[in-house]
Amino acid sequence: MTLPQTSSDRLLSVYLALSQYPVLSARIRELMRQELYRQGFLEPRAFQQEVSLRAVHTQEREGIRQPLVEEDAETWEYRRSMVLNQLTDSYFAKHFSYEQLAELIQQVLGERGVSPTEVLMEFNPETAPTELLFNQGMMIEKLSQAEQTPYAARLHEIKVVLIRRMISDQLPYINIAKDWFTIADLAEIRRHKLGSGRVGGKAAGMLLAARILKEKASPALLSALHTPISFYIGSDLFYNFISVNNLLHWNEQKYKSEEQMRLEYPDLVDEFRKGDFPPAALQYLETILSMAGKRPLIVRSSSLLEDNFGTAFAGKYDSIFLPNQGKPEDNLRALQSAMANIYASTLNPAAMVYRKSRGLLDYDERMALLIQVVEGETNGNYYYPQMAGVAYSHNQYRWSPTIRAEDGFIRLVWGLGTRAVDRVGNDYPQLVALSHPTLHPSSSIKTIRRYSQQYIDLIDLEQNQFITLPVRQVLNQNTPLLRFIAQQESGGYLQSLTSNVLDGRPEDLVVTFEGLLKQTAFPGLMKEMLQTLQREYNCPVDVEFTGRLLREGREYRPEITLIQCRPLSTIKEGVNILPTHIKPEDKLFTATSLVSGGSIHKINYILYVPAEAYFSIRSEAERHQLERAIGRANTALQKEGFICVGPGRWGTSNPDLGVHVDYADIFNSKALVEVAGLVAGVATEPSLGTHFFQDLIEGQIYPLAIQNGKDLFNIDLFEGAPNHIAEWIDAQGALLSQLRLIRVKDFRPNWTMSLVMDDNSSQALAYLVPD
Repeated sequence: MTLPQTSSDRLLSVYLALSQYPVLSARIRELMRQELYRQGFLEPRAFQQEVSLRAVHTQEREGIRQPLVEEDAETWEYRRSMVLNQLTDSYFAKHFSYEQLAELIQQVLGERGVSPTEVLMEFNPETAPTELLFNQGMMIEKLSQAEQTPYAARLHEIKVVLIRRMISDQLPYINIAKDWFTIADLAEIRRHKLGSGRVGGKAAGMLLAARILKEKASPALLSALHTPISFYIGSDLFYNFISVNNLLHWNEQKYKSEEQMRLEYPDLVDEFRKGDFPPAALQYLETILSMAGKRPLIVRSSSLLEDNFGTAFAGKYDSIFLPNQGKPEDNLRALQSAMANIYASTLNPAAMVYRKSRGLLDYDERMALLIQVVEGETNGNYYYPQMAGVAYSHNQYRWSPTIRAEDGFIRLVWGLGTRAVDRVGNDYPQLVALSHPTLHPSSSIKTIRRYSQQYIDLIDLEQNQFITLPVRQVLNQNTPLLRFIAQQESGGYLQSLTSNVLDGRPEDLVVTFEGLLKQTAFPGLMKEMLQTLQREYNCPVDVEFTGRLLREGREYRPEITLIQCRPLSTIKEGVNILPTHIKPEDKLFTATSLVSGGSIHKINYILYVPAEAYFSIRSEAERHQLERAIGRANTALQKEGFICVGPGRWGTSNPDLGVHVDYADIFNSKALVEVAGLVAGVATEPSLGTHFFQDLIEGQIYPLAIQNGKDLFNIDLFEGAPNHIAEWIDAQGALLSQLRLIRVKDFRPNWTMSLVMDDNSSQALAYLVPD
């Protein structure tokens, strides 16, 4: 079952095809009418009466008052034949495909001994209707290899035009996709697409990656690969929704100030949520829900710019899970609400600032949508995948010198994959270096447990809700495939499980995926997939996925569902050796976590958040005031060389763990330095692979982590220097103690700061140098 298609393109294709045969078209149309009669779509006598009646109507439109008197017989027959041709074309386009028309054309040409390739029309693919492009492309692909050769260039052009119309207009994407997609592939996409617009970047990446792997994967990987049931809402519906609901006045948001956008965004979201979808769109949505049945859905953003080379837009737009367990009318309302919310997120301030920072503000950004059936298993009332995550073909920040960057790494979670891509709360995914899958960032059992997954995102089928629960509430001896997901802490050691029978308490279970990583082919399959895609993309990639284990005899075979693939931005690395001649009094800080090769010179300012002042804040309003002040300072300092330094986990959704900012608040900074352990109970965890982390990498902002007690941090200089923040933004009261702008030359007149990072030794050094 597929989504229905309209016949408007087919009618134009029929007209253009027949125009290629001005003499034979009469014979071809006669065969078209015979087919309509034979299939019962028309009754000959009634059809001829309709032709005559419509011919009379054309006379009246042309000012003829007495049809039988004012027009001679020859003119009348010409008029009637024109109407006959038009109605024949219209009815045939309504009930038959272009391929069936091509068969009739070939039948007539065959009567004259013409080759089958002569059925191929001459036309301009750039202006031709989509239906005609598909039909001509399919006809060429059906020819033998020898017969295809003269038409290779035409087939190539047809594919490029179809990709640009249906999927993406981004040239780097087209340059790869044109060599992989077949016309049959594109036709399958079209059968699941609503509207004439493009499917957007997120859908484009998934489709291309699946096509590459279908061709290039080994038999083992190919048997493990799976793609979710997907539907594509074209980008044209976005503007239709805005027009129908009188939301056009919000189009100018991108040209307003950031403060005004933030102020007005709640009203914008409210208006979008109240919007209605046109009846034709609702029919498509009802079809999708009928095909999905009671399986949960996810509605994902897929904007035209999303997941492109150098502009991932990671986490900028919404994606919404739909449990889909209610009555049909309730499920339809929930689906419409999710779509409206994602449309509103197209204009959210974080996305607008991100676009501005990338020079994309004037691009006509339209939001397409990707609706997918959620892959997972039922465990009691809960529905979730056995594993999910995001995988990277290049591991730019290694936590051990033995790790090979080119083998990639994974952020792996149990349950829905939201916790793998977002830096949420007090929780941690499993970091898996594919060169050494079971190598933890720490050897301490206490630390491994502390930085293991603490919560699981899942769908409660009974409550019809997306919920988050503590792992200890869901993980127990009844959990399917428990021995592949968790280990048990006992006597200061982590013990592997051989079955679901526990020797201790469920509370002693720790999510490590040790069984999955050590006893199955999963790490090797992921490594092959990433390397294959990187090779064909000619750049590093990241992939979102879900997975499960299928039992085959005494073995368990991984099944990997590909959800998303996009080019991976990386820091421009350089060979940098730490200077050895720096005096102790000239050193500001060192770092040994998240170190990538590179250097920054002529740093004149440090935007610093003191740990004690930050963690003394008790009200949400006061924290919000600090976050906005950081954003204003980022704008004010855009022409200055500055870095950000502060406590805990920047970009986290939990302000208790660190500074809750968006990329939009710090994108002019040259580096973001997280300081851990300055306040009791506050630790850090590498932000590898999160949306926030990817924003930093795309913006060429170096992330670093300073571990208190392990790295040097000259806190006396940072907190003793004069505070210049009030000279750049409006700041007063408590804000003056919570946010400090340090001028480097206050440490030493006419000196500046350099930051050098050596990825070979995983060491970074910030130090003073003469200006």
